[in-house]
Amino acid sequence: MADRPGQVYLVTGGCGFLGRHLVKILVERGEGISEIRVFDTKVDRDLESLSTDLVTVKIVQGDITDRHQLLRATDGVDVILHTASIVDVFKRIPEAIIQKVNVQGTKHVIEACVANGVQRCVYTSTMEVASNEKQWMHMERCNEDTPDMSSHTLPYTKSKAAAEKLILEANGRQVSGGKRLATCVLRPMGIYGEGCVLLRGTFENAVRLRGCLVRLGPPAVHIGRVYVGNVAWMHVLAASGLAETPGLLGGQFYYCSDESPDKSFMDFNMEMLRPCGVRLMGQERPVLPYFVVYMLVLLVELLQLVLCPFCSFSPSLNRYTLARASATFTVRTDKATRHFGYRPLYSWEQSKERTVRWLQSLPQQVHSHRRD
Repeated sequence: MADRPGQVYLVTGGCGFLGRHLVKILVERGEGISEIRVFDTKVDRDLESLSTDLVTVKIVQGDITDRHQLLRATDGVDVILHTASIVDVFKRIPEAIIQKVNVQGTKHVIEACVANGVQRCVYTSTMEVASNEKQWMHMERCNEDTPDMSSHTLPYTKSKAAAEKLILEANGRQVSGGKRLATCVLRPMGIYGEGCVLLRGTFENAVRLRGCLVRLGPPAVHIGRVYVGNVAWMHVLAASGLAETPGLLGGQFYYCSDESPDKSFMDFNMEMLRPCGVRLMGQERPVLPYFVVYMLVLLVELLQLVLCPFCSFSPSLNRYTLARASATFTVRTDKATRHFGYRPLYSWEQSKERTVRWLQSLPQQVHSHRRD
């Protein structure tokens, strides 16, 4: 790697799911790094214990929506890995808040780069920005040259597409000190691994249902997934690549995938849940036809609308998540390998083993809820 000794990295959202893995990878495999600043609204001092004789991990509590906090935190920083984001596909958070964090917060990150002479910024986007949410076309074996047919209706995906555009347009912008800012965007497939909130929620649902889940989406639909450790590793390599060949990486986006098999959401999750004692009803086909499930979801959304003056609730299954689980989205690309030498750090077998071990370590286990 090309980092000179004494590099200072700042990870926005560093206490989150991806951020924690990223900090750990930076400590273990980053080269020439003297300090990693973990910038987040919440504080987890346990991350400071990752510090070594060579690398100091420092927690900086702050909010990317506060420009002044971000300016102070990025003073003396060489690289920003911008992972902080509100992820909401369940319509639980007002659109104004999502825009404030995901879009305005990203503007503040760029402004901090310019004001403090930060020369590299890697942004964590999502595969969702390539989706056409009006037609929900199957997208199979996509790569970065696949024609853009995207259309966004969900506040979350609209905000991620807007933030991605800001980051890419900031590439080449002059920063304090006369240097140029180099930026790139990573679009991970669905991320899983230790600490994954969605996977943990699915597991807890199975516990409540005495170890049984019901298939909803069609098994023939395949969705790409990627292990969190490999996503973190790709960020480290991309940051280094921006230093070595900014003219090649700058202004580019990259899909982030690995050796994880392309399967339906349910079938993929069962790869991790089955060793934990979870059973699946509807092995070959959904228990209920798609039309019936869609009508039930629509009724629930109408009920939400009627009850919103009195109470609020947001089920995990809505029209967006049902459509996403019913449309193929897979990628086949070597652009990250060609541009900055990315190869998965963890094999599928290792990724699965680590995830299963984490699930099995959770306090509540399926077998404790079964009746003899």
